[in-house]
Amino acid sequence: MADERHHVTAFATGVAGLTAMSLVSNRAFPRHSHDQYGIGLICAGGHRSWSGAGRVDAVTGDIITVNPGEMHDGAPLGSASRAWHMLYFDPGLIREIFDGEYTSAELARPALDDPLLRRLMGRLFQHLAAAPDDSLAVEEHCQALLGAAFSRHGSRRPSASHSIPNAIARVRQRLDDAPHASATLGELAAMAGLSRYQLLRSFARTLGTTPHAYLLQRRVLMARSLIADGHSLSQAALAAGFSDQSHMSRAFTRQLGLPPGRYRRALFPA
Repeated sequence: MADERHHVTAFATGVAGLTAMSLVSNRAFPRHSHDQYGIGLICAGGHRSWSGAGRVDAVTGDIITVNPGEMHDGAPLGSASRAWHMLYFDPGLIREIFDGEYTSAELARPALDDPLLRRLMGRLFQHLAAAPDDSLAVEEHCQALLGAAFSRHGSRRPSASHSIPNAIARVRQRLDDAPHASATLGELAAMAGLSRYQLLRSFARTLGTTPHAYLLQRRVLMARSLIADGHSLSQAALAAGFSDQSHMSRAFTRQLGLPPGRYRRALFPA
């Protein structure tokens, strides 16, 4: 894109397990997934994404959602930038807030026209901008938002054994368990009991991405976790399996929308 526009504001939330950011961008994001639940609000423009439900368009005022492990991508509708707020909730935080009530639930639709959720998202981000140190109020806003989201749009998550072929589930588990370890297509194909060609086709058909792209995004998530735990960028890059820090930075920025250095500064302001 000749005139790329991409600006990210990361907010300190004071709540462990909650990440908040606002974005203005005309950038297209590749297929990836998160370990967290995501709830967003399109503030301006339009956003088009691929999901398990097929192609999804969201316009100004719409709520967008993503579940842990759910493959998706994102691009602007047309050539103009879109602006959106985004919240990511660790599953552990969801369990704490609801005392386990929604641990087997997912948000059923990737795009919603819901005036209540729109108001709750707006109030939460207004508070984050005005009083980010008031963690109690942030938690209360989160409780209201999540309660409305899951009670109005939640559904039960199907068992992985029913939704993903066993062979592909084994390969994905290998990549999830050791994203820092190198892998070959031959190794993964042997694990699945498939030819390399069959593995590529089945993996992409099931998860919407290739094994290499999936491994790369798992490494990004591992690096993000290491950075949040206080590791330096170079330490996180090495431990997550990247060849060097610049490789991690490119993948991190492409997938999450902001460079790892800015992410670290938002978590540990000077």
